Amino acid sequence: MVEQSRIQDTIPPLKISEFGKDTFLIDMGKNLTGWVEMHFSGLEKAQEIKLDYCDHLSEDGKFTDRNYYDKYIASGTGPEVFKNKFNYHAFRHIRVSGLQEMPQPNAIKAYLIHTDYEATSGFECSDPDLNQIHDMLLYTFRCLSISGNLVDCPHIERLGYGGDGNASTVTAQTMYNLGPLYTNWLQAWADVIREDGGMPHTAPNPYAAGGGPYWCGFIITATWNTFLNYGDTLLLNKHYPAMQKWLEYVDKYSIDGLLKRWPDTDYRAWYLGDWATPDGIDQTAEASVDVVNNSFLSVCFDNMKRIARVLEKPEDEKMYAKKMEQLQKKIHEVFFEEQDNTYGTGTQIDLAYPMIAGVVPENLQEKVTESFYNETNNNRKGHLACGLVGLPVITEWAVKNQAAELMYSMLKKREYPGFLYMIDNGATTTWEHWNGHRSRIHNCYNGIGSWFYQAVGGIRPVEDVPAYQKVHIQPQIPEGVTWVKTFLETPNGKLAVNWELGENTLQMDIEIPVGTEAGIALPSGVKEYTLENTDYQLKENETNVVPLKSGRYKISYKM
Repeated sequence: MVEQSRIQDTIPPLKISEFGKDTFLIDMGKNLTGWVEMHFSGLEKAQEIKLDYCDHLSEDGKFTDRNYYDKYIASGTGPEVFKNKFNYHAFRHIRVSGLQEMPQPNAIKAYLIHTDYEATSGFECSDPDLNQIHDMLLYTFRCLSISGNLVDCPHIERLGYGGDGNASTVTAQTMYNLGPLYTNWLQAWADVIREDGGMPHTAPNPYAAGGGPYWCGFIITATWNTFLNYGDTLLLNKHYPAMQKWLEYVDKYSIDGLLKRWPDTDYRAWYLGDWATPDGIDQTAEASVDVVNNSFLSVCFDNMKRIARVLEKPEDEKMYAKKMEQLQKKIHEVFFEEQDNTYGTGTQIDLAYPMIAGVVPENLQEKVTESFYNETNNNRKGHLACGLVGLPVITEWAVKNQAAELMYSMLKKREYPGFLYMIDNGATTTWEHWNGHRSRIHNCYNGIGSWFYQAVGGIRPVEDVPAYQKVHIQPQIPEGVTWVKTFLETPNGKLAVNWELGENTLQMDIEIPVGTEAGIALPSGVKEYTLENTDYQLKENETNVVPLKSGRYKISYKM
């Protein structure tokens, strides 16, 4: 069901240095997942060479020892080559002990290995900081996918966590052709559902890993997103019964219309809302956990309504629409704080999730949005202040509400917590925690990546239309970005948007593949535009969306 894992790149060492008696430190220059090949000469029979691996050094330059190593016992019969093909490692640094002399650079190489999927995207802009963040996200996925699914981290746990997966699915499927990988991974999820409908937090499911409903519900949301990205209705048909069965399990633990904590089991532990939040955020607060999980459940009901529509099950569609509406009203009734227009604990995720989950009444949208800005700019000093669940939620909210300036300002922060803080502290892959604790090759914080394509690049699939058959093109331009080059290889072919901001004028070069319809949205107030050297003027009451079929176009307008 999925491509084989293959060697994708060969990486030479950046630096080799002495690290103690008969011990040397090899720095590969960046994190990677795969194999190491070392050539030895002059070894004695039975001489032991130990290779320890880690993804970062401590602040004082010490090796981060996780008892994570290979051991080679020499034959002593001349030139020898070690390459452990029976396992793999995720690392940047290798501590080699037992050698009498420093190894030469040409005696060492590493192989980046991952499932043999195709890259299907590209993003570049005038801001080097945005490019660095984007490229770090892009590369991180290549270090998480050696096994036909996406793992949390490839060295400590190697588990296909549904929470990390949900957080990164839209970004991962935008950047790469992961149709076969998700077909494989979703089958693993269908395989681990229990007889009573209970779901674990990871698939495959070797032990009671931690998580919460956002982890279990991967079977619904990831299946729906895979359909939207690749148009695969077979997955919807195949996994619909498992989705329904899990929602029946959820009903058992709903009290007065709201999902509450369910028991730990021998295959599942904890009950999280958000996870891996920065200092100052209480991710365990009951109000926050309940707002997050019930907002997610509202999204699940919405997905199920849409899936039922695709599968032509009108009664199910009505049922899930009703469940969604009832839950939305209940969340608002229980968790809305009228005095300050917040939900739950008032953190970023507790405000953004109700907004994208349809909880916030229309007449309160503006006030809750103001609360979100206040929480971000005043209480959090303009930083992202959420964990793995919050990042894709805030990203989706920002795209839909054209909050490009706010998102841009959060991404540009160089202090803790933030992506540039990671990069300034040597990150080549995203971390498990904002402060760098534990893993520094991780799938926690990759959900932000879709913003580069959907907001700054301006390519958004039309809601409910799969496989980019219809797209909405509307670049969201933060002050400080002057040009962008973006493309996606869709199931229909290459879709590209390149724009450049001149003196009060935006020039776009657009490529639309055969079988795709695009609507180019002009900003509010723009009444004139130029398309292929012909000037047009919008008539009174005419929509500001310019429809285009397949082809290559130049369009420009005064800002």
